Amino acid sequence: MKTKFTTKAIACILFCISLVSCTEPYQIQTNTFEDALVVEATITNELKTQQIKISRTYQFEENGPTMETGADVYITDNLGNRYDFTEQNGVYVSTVQFQAVPNVNYQLFITTASGNEYASNIQRMTTANQISSIDTDIVTKDSERGVQISVNSSDPTNTSKFYRYEYEETYKVVVPKWSNYKAYLLNPRTVSYMERGYESKTCFKTNKSDTFLLTNTTDLMEDLVYKFPIRFIGDREYMLSERYSILVRQFVISQQAYEYYKTIKALSDSGELLSPNQPGFVMGNIKSLTNPKEKIIGFFDVCSASEKRIFFNYGDVFPNEPIPQFFMDCPEESLDAGDFRTNPLGDGFKLISYVQSGQKVFYDFIYNPLSETHPIYVMVPAACGDCTTFASNVVPPFWQ
Repeated sequence: MKTKFTTKAIACILFCISLVSCTEPYQIQTNTFEDALVVEATITNELKTQQIKISRTYQFEENGPTMETGADVYITDNLGNRYDFTEQNGVYVSTVQFQAVPNVNYQLFITTASGNEYASNIQRMTTANQISSIDTDIVTKDSERGVQISVNSSDPTNTSKFYRYEYEETYKVVVPKWSNYKAYLLNPRTVSYMERGYESKTCFKTNKSDTFLLTNTTDLMEDLVYKFPIRFIGDREYMLSERYSILVRQFVISQQAYEYYKTIKALSDSGELLSPNQPGFVMGNIKSLTNPKEKIIGFFDVCSASEKRIFFNYGDVFPNEPIPQFFMDCPEESLDAGDFRTNPLGDGFKLISYVQSGQKVFYDFIYNPLSETHPIYVMVPAACGDCTTFASNVVPPFWQ
């Protein structure tokens, strides 16, 4: 699985930090903007299609990075194997499934379309270690009551030491003001309705973690991760109302990788992200073979990975308590569909603009005593009546 840089982490490469090594202090300096390669590469002990993401640095005012296209990317090991990667949808994916195995040396090589060559340091897979359990506890955090989701893990060999976590949460959504009908424009001045023909009442929303979750056990007698906090959710958050699931992934990483991610996290969590300073670099374990002075951002990581998923309902954690309300207010607005003919800027105009923009959706009819052919349409904010406006109506294959 490829390393996931958060929005903040990607932004932080625009500021002034240079990682000299995993043991030396990080030097902060101000530079003018430099175009540089950014590599996100993690291979694991999971037998799968591995992925590598390659992009360029971008300035803070820009929308996002530019993906590096046309590169020749491959990984070699000391057993004589070569794993080639091909470009697909903005990432580089291995042409065959493979997995990292213990006691084997791996090295990443990249040649860009312009002919510049890069190579990583040699890496070995870390100790294989499984997540033992995921806990849910009621806690109060920053004066807010909620559920703390935490992870537990232990290594009897006492060799894992450094851990990185990420999560993917999925929750069920049921919109409060749904109709099986939808409004549409019959012509530029006439609104009509028809059956939706697709699921729009119940959906599923998925979010991924957006920061580096790091911990280590170097100060402990045992290599034990106990109740390490992964996700806190307030007890009035709607995402807990119907049904909630979280998939937690654990990566056992090297000390060098830990220091690298820790540096990025420290910068992205700091107020310096709002600084007008000119861009700088966070350098990892990848170097240029073409120009030794060129700065490369990124880390080639070879680590063991494990994952565990849990499901729970609101009542499982907060028994006998009222379920949280929908995440937004859902006021109804009644509009006369025929008003366009007598008042171009009145109800009819608003109704047509709502249907065109999708800002509001149909919820109900009210009988119009003045016109049987032009009923009054009751409209509600789109998210209140059609869950597909912000979530997916496809049931996830893992859902229980």
